[in-house]
Amino acid sequence: MHIHILGICGTFMGSLAILAKQLGYQVSGSDQHVYPPMSTQLEQQGIDLREGYDPAHLQDKPDLIVIGNTCSRGNPAVEYILSEALPYCSGPQWLAEHVLNRRWVLAVAGTHGKTTTTSMLSWILEHAGLKPGFLVGGVPKNFDCSAQLGDSDYFVIEADEYDSAFFDKRSKFIHYKPRTLIAGNLEFDHADIFADLQAIQTQFHHLVKIIPQNGLIISPFGNANLQEVFDRGVWSPQQTFSLDKTDDADWHAALLDEDGSSFRLTYAGESAQVEWSLLGQHNVQNALAAVAAAAHAGVSLAQSCAALNEFAGVKRRLEDLGEFGGVRVYDDFAHHPTAIKTTLDGKRAAMGESGDKQRLIAVIEARSNTMKMGYHQQTLAASLAAADIVYWYKSAATQLDLDAIAASAETDFHSVGSVDELISRLVSDKHQGDHIVIMSNGGFEGLHQRLCEALSG
Repeated sequence: MHIHILGICGTFMGSLAILAKQLGYQVSGSDQHVYPPMSTQLEQQGIDLREGYDPAHLQDKPDLIVIGNTCSRGNPAVEYILSEALPYCSGPQWLAEHVLNRRWVLAVAGTHGKTTTTSMLSWILEHAGLKPGFLVGGVPKNFDCSAQLGDSDYFVIEADEYDSAFFDKRSKFIHYKPRTLIAGNLEFDHADIFADLQAIQTQFHHLVKIIPQNGLIISPFGNANLQEVFDRGVWSPQQTFSLDKTDDADWHAALLDEDGSSFRLTYAGESAQVEWSLLGQHNVQNALAAVAAAAHAGVSLAQSCAALNEFAGVKRRLEDLGEFGGVRVYDDFAHHPTAIKTTLDGKRAAMGESGDKQRLIAVIEARSNTMKMGYHQQTLAASLAAADIVYWYKSAATQLDLDAIAASAETDFHSVGSVDELISRLVSDKHQGDHIVIMSNGGFEGLHQRLCEALSG
C-alpha cells in the first residue's frame, strides 16, 4: 500500500511517516521549507521527500493521502485531491485506525513540555523493558528517531490540542482515546484557531470525557485553568504532582540543586533521587508527570528514576551545540512566554555564581501564529528577565509592538530586521564566556549553523 503525506516534514506528520514505513507501507511525502532534524531523519528512513505541493507528486495515484493540518483549501495538492476524488484522511485519524487501535495509549497534553515529557515517559517504559511504541513531536536523544511501533500494548503519544485537518476541526488528541492522560498545563495558545482560553478548555474537556474509569488523569496541583476543565465533570481517577511539599499533591519533588539538575521524587511514602543533565524546574515537573504515568503502567518509582538518570533530553530543547570562539551556543524550541521564561530561568540558575561574570543572551524568532499575531504582547517583557541581552528578530509578519516590549523589559532589548544583522551584532559584541540561547520553533534561516561558523571564524 502506498500512502503519500502532505506536510510530511512537520514534527507530527514526519513521525507518522516513520510509523507507516515500519508497518511496511510505501511512503512518500510533500512539504516546503524543509529543514533538519526532521528532513534528515526522514531521509535516513528511506522516505521519498518531494519539495513543494505540486499535483504531479500525486499523479501515480497513491492508495491513500494523509493531509497535514498546515494544508488548506487553495493548496494545489489539496485542490487536485478533491477534484480527482482521491482517498484522503487526517493524520490523527490514520494514526488512530492503523496504530493506536486496541492499545494502552498514554497521552501527554498541555501547552508546554509535551515533547520532553513524552520522550521521558517513552524512555522510562523502554528502560523498564516494556518495549513501548511512541510518537514524539521532536527527536529524543535516547532513541534513533521520533517514532516507533514498539512490541507491546503500550503506546506513548504527544497529544496536541491543535486541529486535525482543514476538514476536521477537532483537536488531534480526541482521536487517540487514551487510558492514561497527562494534562501538564493549560494556557492560551494557537490564536489562529482558538478564539480564547475557554475554547481550548472545551477541547480539553472533550478529551477528559473519553478517559475510561480504569484510566488515570495526571495534572499539576492547583492549576486554575485545568481545574476549570475538571469542574465540568470528571469520570476517571486523578493524581496530582507538585514541587511544593506543603500541599496535598500525590507526587512531590524536592530540588537538591537550584537549577533542577538533582532532585528527589516522593510518592506514597517511597522516594528516589534523580541526577541528570537537564535544567530547570519545568523539567522537574515534566519528570513528575512522566513518572506518575509510568507508575500507572506498572513501573516502580525506583525504576523510573533510574531511567531518568540516563535520560539525554530532546534535540532543540536547550540543546548544547558547542563552544565557538569562546561562546557557548544553545538551540531551544521555546515559542511561548512561559516556555521562554522557564528555559532562561533554568539556564540562569545553572550558570550559578559564575553567571555573575558571564552573559546570558537570548536570540528569539517569534514564529508561532499566536506570537506573530501579538497575543502575548503584555507578558513577553517579564519572560525575558533572566537574560542580560535579548535580540528579537523583527520579521515582516510580526504584529508585536517591539518598542513597547523594549520599554517595559528589565533587560537590554534589541529588535533586529535580518538574520545577517543578527549574526554581525552577535559576533562583534561577543565576550569570552557568553551563553547564547537561540529560541525558535522553525529553521530561523539557518541562523544556528551560520552563527556558530561566524563565531569560530
